Amino acid sequence: MRLTDNFTLAELTKSQTAERCGIDNNPDKEHIQSLQKLCDNILQPVRDYFQKPVTISSGYRSPELSQKIGSSSRSQHCKGEAADFEIPGVSNKELADFINENLSFDQVILEFHNPDEINSGWVHASYVGERNRSEYLLAEKDENGKVRYSRCQ
Repeated sequence: MRLTDNFTLAELTKSQTAERCGIDNNPDKEHIQSLQKLCDNILQPVRDYFQKPVTISSGYRSPELSQKIGSSSRSQHCKGEAADFEIPGVSNKELADFINENLSFDQVILEFHNPDEINSGWVHASYVGERNRSEYLLAEKDENGKVRYSRCQ
């Protein structure tokens, strides 16, 4: 099922962990509608602006899959509202900054980015519509390995 010109439902639900562990990662109608909004408002505009393929590393996750990978079943991924992605050859900071400065979004998180390595980490972006928080964060691990979030500049 095509969600936009450049994004399909299959690429937003693909999970090697789900395949390996036999976990059903098929979204329901409501989740598909949320994925459609995510593609319309974040992913397709990113693809159109940069004119390069966007690599989705994580889109929709069923609650069972989310728990299996150590995430929360309350994650926006479980609602079809979020994706983790990058564009090879484009700095993830530049990508996150573009979203922050040009698009409507709920959250943009620059995850584990090292400024000295252009493609380090990835970008997490979510879209919920009229409830968007427009929150731009940086995720880093502290000296104890715990993930800490701070406002991104």
